[in-house]
Amino acid sequence: MPAFAITFGLAGAAMLVFFGTPRHATVAANSNARPERFARTVPLRLRAEPAGPVWLVKNTPQFDLYSNGLRIENQYATATEPRHYLAFARTGSRLDAAQWRREPEGIVFHTTESHIAPFEEDQNQVLQRAGEGLLEYVNRTRAYHFVIDRFGRVFRVVRESDYANHAGNSIWADNSWIYINLNESFFGIAFEARSGAAGAGLPVTAAQVHSGRILTEMLRARYGIPAANCVTHAQVSVNPGNWEAGYHLDWAANLPFGDLGLANNYGRALPSMTLFGFRADAALIDKAGPPFAQGIDAAEQQVQRDAGAEGQPVELYRKTLQKRYRDAIRALRGSDARQFTTNQDNNQRPQTRSTTHE
Repeated sequence: MPAFAITFGLAGAAMLVFFGTPRHATVAANSNARPERFARTVPLRLRAEPAGPVWLVKNTPQFDLYSNGLRIENQYATATEPRHYLAFARTGSRLDAAQWRREPEGIVFHTTESHIAPFEEDQNQVLQRAGEGLLEYVNRTRAYHFVIDRFGRVFRVVRESDYANHAGNSIWADNSWIYINLNESFFGIAFEARSGAAGAGLPVTAAQVHSGRILTEMLRARYGIPAANCVTHAQVSVNPGNWEAGYHLDWAANLPFGDLGLANNYGRALPSMTLFGFRADAALIDKAGPPFAQGIDAAEQQVQRDAGAEGQPVELYRKTLQKRYRDAIRALRGSDARQFTTNQDNNQRPQTRSTTHE
């Protein structure tokens, strides 16, 4: 097989099956009825303070240049459809009102899990062919918003206004909102790399880390993304078929949060466990390093405390959380999340449209 062949387990593409349907951010509509359980709206939260002033300096068909030195190559840029998703208001461990949104709320970091040649001078041609093959594949599958190649070059794949097929079945939450299936609500940034286990060393080059930092800085500044919503695929990925968190394991360890200008989110309790009753996959526990293991332990302890507060045995309480997840999925299925926007002034429903994506 040629060295540039893509061996994609493509941890970030995550276009597998959810209860017999393709994985994507918003489950396709089965009816035009909007579920009453989540029908009311709530005020928009104040957006996070920008990471710093970053502005577009130059825009050409070939590249964009930003004030922090970031250059984004556009030759593989493509489009899907504008993002449009439900965010669920959070009250403790409970779902509350839902709100229709169009703005990105976070970043999921991936590794491509593609063919990786030795990063050595005499491998230049192989490295370039592998990178080009990867970008052609990602362009066809609309798999990420951005790819950072081995040389640190940043490529735009799916434009920022659109969804990308990068997260599949996934869950994250901040203090106020819960996000389910993150293709639409979060950006996907993929490093051309193969994610390793804890202690295996950084799987990316110094040039990739630098580019990841200034790309993250630009996105946070322009879209008001909080650091708490910048997470790894392993932290958000779930398998609803067996109720296990960590279905995809890319960046289960070693993401250089600090070098990307972020707080270390590995220690945060996994929302999939505390809010919806998932358990950590055994492979995730095996691959995760000590910081991530702390987040898993913190989630398990939170579930036990919440079960006690509800006066329920832990396993029964976990079943209650799982029912909440099924309720949320039914809310997404019951009305196409791409059909309606919430008018913040009068809550009127705009003209509907029938669109789905795979």
